[in-house]
Amino acid sequence: MTKSSAAFGSWASPISTQLLVTDVVRFDYAFVDGDDIYWCEGRPTEGGRSVIVKRTKDGVTSDVFGPDFAVRTLVHEYGGLCIVIQNGAVYFSNYADQRLYRVLPGQAPEAITPEPPSPRAWRYADPRLSPDGTTLYCVRERHENGEVINDVVAIPTSGKGEPIVLTSGCDFYSDLTLSPEGDRLAYVCWNHPNMPWDHTSLYELTLKDGYEIVGQRLVTGDKESVQQPRYSSFGHLFYVSDRRGWWNIYRDAEPEAITQYPLDAEFGQPAWVFGTSTYQPLADGSFFITWSGVDGTKAGILQDQYVRPLDCDYNGLFDISSDGHRVVATAIDPTKPMAIVEIDPETGATTVIKESFHNSVDETYLSVPEAIEFPTENGLTAHAFYYPPTNPDFEGPEGEAPPLIVATHGGPTGDTVALLSYEIQYWTSRGFAYVDVNYGGSTGYGREYRNRLQGQWGIVDLDDCTNAATYLAATGRANPKALLIHGGSAGGFTTFCALTFRRDFAAGASYFGVSDLGGLAADTHKFESRYLDSMVGPWPEARALYEARSPIFHTDLLETPMIIFQGLEDKVVPPQQAELMVAALTAKEIPHAYIAYEGEQHGFRKAENIIRTAEAELAFYGKVLGFTPADEIAPVEIAFEEKLTK
Repeated sequence: MTKSSAAFGSWASPISTQLLVTDVVRFDYAFVDGDDIYWCEGRPTEGGRSVIVKRTKDGVTSDVFGPDFAVRTLVHEYGGLCIVIQNGAVYFSNYADQRLYRVLPGQAPEAITPEPPSPRAWRYADPRLSPDGTTLYCVRERHENGEVINDVVAIPTSGKGEPIVLTSGCDFYSDLTLSPEGDRLAYVCWNHPNMPWDHTSLYELTLKDGYEIVGQRLVTGDKESVQQPRYSSFGHLFYVSDRRGWWNIYRDAEPEAITQYPLDAEFGQPAWVFGTSTYQPLADGSFFITWSGVDGTKAGILQDQYVRPLDCDYNGLFDISSDGHRVVATAIDPTKPMAIVEIDPETGATTVIKESFHNSVDETYLSVPEAIEFPTENGLTAHAFYYPPTNPDFEGPEGEAPPLIVATHGGPTGDTVALLSYEIQYWTSRGFAYVDVNYGGSTGYGREYRNRLQGQWGIVDLDDCTNAATYLAATGRANPKALLIHGGSAGGFTTFCALTFRRDFAAGASYFGVSDLGGLAADTHKFESRYLDSMVGPWPEARALYEARSPIFHTDLLETPMIIFQGLEDKVVPPQQAELMVAALTAKEIPHAYIAYEGEQHGFRKAENIIRTAEAELAFYGKVLGFTPADEIAPVEIAFEEKLTK
């Protein structure tokens, strides 16, 4: 078939913005309960509402509750795991009021926690049920009189008693886990200025009659990041620690990692949300495990200090859950949609329970990522995934390289992974190259790589993202005059930095990005309120350093067009961060667009806003680079559009 020659960015694509949201769901967690499998899915077409879905043994699926409820917790603002299921009883945090509810088979949800003194003032996360089902243990977060107080509580599932505080006094708690007999409760805690990937401690409580504490001990916690305590089926306590530079699995009272290597690989993940799960105990005393490293993501069985690798059908498995016999997880792969899967722990074979979307696009339109390692500052290298422009119907003008979008992930302590994402394929099928960068500070490459960002946020991430672009341009895979950059949250900060301090990029897009680091340190939620101490310096003592790194204090350098997207109910990065940059762009008469969404928080969940964001960004790049998109797009109001040069 002969390809048509057309400007990059103008290619007609079967991946429409409707495909980004139509019959698309977001998966968070899956559970096994007897013969049934449950999972949580977010639905853009329902305003981003998250629901719990049940699938019976015969394959029948149904929602656990009706449209008046949505599952989501606001503990730490980012939330995470807020569901627990046992013998058909479902417990969950309801988004509207943040109370815990119980759903018994055939019944409507019933609140089991008290009405808070003000709306959403009492929040709950990371629930665990006692073996007899009478007690629910969870992390509680109270917003009272301007203070945010976190503790661990026990709650009677009957709804007829007040929460009982089991432990308090630390700034944060997470990773609750119960022993098989229910007489021991392990948890992770930490204090400011640490984040959970810096230094945490693991404690164990000994319980009598579910509520009475008869013992407490520190398991570990000496300048290490500890996470994911798990009891084996025989009652032995295990946990993940990065004490030797990588998150490996350890057994209580044994200082060395229990894997026979130990592995230069990550058996953990940054705990931005509750419920991180990379391994789970099986009934025979072994563990189903997953890990990631520079050579990719793998799964296996850990038993008697040895790892038996499994040949799985997917590139990555997350949110692992098991009842000791069956294993379920969220699965990703560069060639298949994200899915809820059941995994055979003997062979690694997967059975798809539900895919996040039906891939109706012919594989010839799909760009397959390549893991790349590129040179960066100080003689080091950094990592990324490169997606080439891919469309069987079109090719670019002869001798011309494609425009490149540099994607900067959030966090910044986080990572990006190779997966089939229509949000990426939307760009590559229209003629853009795309590089998803795991800049220094990202996870998945060990603590040393993660620590590159210590004191260096706004420098290392900026250097690595810029060097990814110039490296691809120098190797002929990107047009050096058509380099673009976009990112959200912390990635939005790196985007703002690139468009302010560098001249390598033709344009960019920030989603709820940070323009003033000092403003973020002074006005954000409790979880991240001391995050910048380690990545920039203590606030306000290091004010000069904050201002040196913040784009808003260097608007005299602004020249590059940009489009900015912001949720007006964002409590993590308040709208003022975007509005300050918009005001600066206006004062300098630099072409820009600003689109703000009512009712959106830190990340866009509503279908109409997801669609508008993708279309507006494409239209904006078209104006900057001088191409006309093949799509019909509602006009985007660009201030000082007449100043754009083609």
